[in-house]
Amino acid sequence: MSKNLVIVESPTKAKTISKILGQDFSVVSSMGHIIDLPQKELGVDVDNNFKPEYVIIPARKKLLTQLRKEAKSKEKIYVATDPDREGEAIGWQIKEKVFKGKDVLRVSFHEITPHAVGEAFKSAREFDANMIEAQVGRRVLDRIVGYFLSPLLWKKLARGLSAGRVQSVALRLIVERERQIQAFTASEYWEIIAELFKPKVFGESSFCAKLEKIDGEKAQIKTQDEAQAIVEQLKEKEFKVLEVKQTEKKRYAPAPFITSTMQQEAFNKLKFNASKTMMVAQQLYEGIDIGGDNPLGLITYMRTDSPNTAPEAVAEVREHIGRVFGKDFVPEKPNFFKAKKSAQQAHEAIRPSYVSRSPESMKDFLSHDQFRLYELIYNRFLASQMKPAEFLATSVDICADKYLFAANGSHLLFEGFLAAYNRTEEEEKDDEEEKEKNKNVVPPLEQGEVLGLTKLVPSQHFTKPPPRFSDSSLVKALEEDGIGRPSTYAPIIYTLILRDYVRRIKGYLNPTELGFKVSDMLVEYFPKIIDVKFTALMEDELDEIEEGRLKRVEVLKEFYAPFKESLDFAQANIKKEVITTDQICDKCGKPFIIKWGRRGKFLSCSGFPSCKNSRSITSGVKCPEENCGGELIERRSKRGFFYGCSNFPKCTFTSRTLPQDKEDTQ
Repeated sequence: MSKNLVIVESPTKAKTISKILGQDFSVVSSMGHIIDLPQKELGVDVDNNFKPEYVIIPARKKLLTQLRKEAKSKEKIYVATDPDREGEAIGWQIKEKVFKGKDVLRVSFHEITPHAVGEAFKSAREFDANMIEAQVGRRVLDRIVGYFLSPLLWKKLARGLSAGRVQSVALRLIVERERQIQAFTASEYWEIIAELFKPKVFGESSFCAKLEKIDGEKAQIKTQDEAQAIVEQLKEKEFKVLEVKQTEKKRYAPAPFITSTMQQEAFNKLKFNASKTMMVAQQLYEGIDIGGDNPLGLITYMRTDSPNTAPEAVAEVREHIGRVFGKDFVPEKPNFFKAKKSAQQAHEAIRPSYVSRSPESMKDFLSHDQFRLYELIYNRFLASQMKPAEFLATSVDICADKYLFAANGSHLLFEGFLAAYNRTEEEEKDDEEEKEKNKNVVPPLEQGEVLGLTKLVPSQHFTKPPPRFSDSSLVKALEEDGIGRPSTYAPIIYTLILRDYVRRIKGYLNPTELGFKVSDMLVEYFPKIIDVKFTALMEDELDEIEEGRLKRVEVLKEFYAPFKESLDFAQANIKKEVITTDQICDKCGKPFIIKWGRRGKFLSCSGFPSCKNSRSITSGVKCPEENCGGELIERRSKRGFFYGCSNFPKCTFTSRTLPQDKEDTQ
């Protein structure tokens, strides 16, 4: 019979660790939190230093009894939950509520390998009070905001809506970006490209140069007539090389992944949304069954904002790079990456647990998605400890009377880290110009050399509005603004979509009408609470609690005073928004009004609750089914939104998209 009890969060993690520890340890899962704030009450005594009032989660009561039973015969109890604030808090709550009075030790590790787990159990410790204080502070803060703001949304818009401290700021960013797009007016502009060549080697050495300046000023060509007039003038001009510059440039290796950059790259390269990325990463971290005795944890912990890497892992990857790519690819000293001020320095970057376990060698044991994400993480880690890529950049200024053209080209001299990881997340998004440089092979040219002209190509363009946020760009914006932390990025996006404040359309986040209304109300009545800078300040203060520089109660008091003032004003002044329609209730004769529910907008009788008649709002598009006569209505299921016929169940037509044929509704 085992002597020791180990508590982890998930069954998969329990299985992996159990195989590592052997028969002397019984490893069980808590299935996440066992204790939390009550679901339907505030659960925070705001008049008594914001003391949280924890309760046992009803669905976990049976599990709690089992844990107590398991612990009776055990000599030692260990908590091996995740190595972050949340994991520390889950473990502490288990100790306080389940094993109170017993000796319970904390064990933390950043990778689930025999060595890491063994070392962690050798250095079992007491719980970190500052980490727990920081997590409790965050939980209480979020509960206060959500508990008091949600009823205001009910009063203003509809019951069942909810607001959150951090996700409301994210929603504000998305809404403000959408308004910028709506207000944008495209402007026409023209570019002129000259295709030139060295006269003595016509054909083989043709290259392109772009018109940059006219009379020393930036070229601004607004119409086709202007462009054509310039082209006609240029046909008569001599094109002469004014200046040639050649510079060797280095592109340095990217840092190994942290949570935000992994989510960004997984979106850019694999088209994974943030939630999917974290789900697959969790699987790779907790353990993959590769046959034999032990499941393997293939990557380190995936919620981290630190680019630090363990020295032994750096030594291992440098040796691997030298063996696989050659010694020329290994820098003289290991590459070092600076962490942000708020980063958890004790954490590691996301990297493979074993460099010897290449993606190809693991392919047969991984699902398609697991393989793709593991390959991305693996190659990024290799690249992080390789030499820079080296390029020869050529820049040529060419004059044609008062017109100045520029030609740029780039030639790869040394592949460096690109041999392992040929695109960084920054390049993935916005490097069309770099692509053109690489395609534009500029021949050897000398100052004063006269060039031949093959053709002049004027091209029309329009300025573009700012792009909508994707999972990738929103995570980047949140991180840059100091909003949220590694564990919160994916849940923020998931929650906004779940509440139908935002919809993901073709990979981009579009605010709904409801999202606009919720954001506008919060901005009107709580401008400070959902201010980007204020929210970032609160995040920093929560970090300082963890570092022991601030007290939780002080931070909560500082937040609550202005919040309560705004809350009291809002409660006294917010009025129900009523949107009337010209449609009349067929039961009582009163007009229908528009309301919002969990499934979106609908028509409700203004005589409610005396008259409870309601009706769906149709799209105005006729059902495509022959002889149906119904109209398509937006509906919502667990799998998302779809369109169904108003004659359901008589007609069962459904579609994920709205048919474009509106012939009968024009």
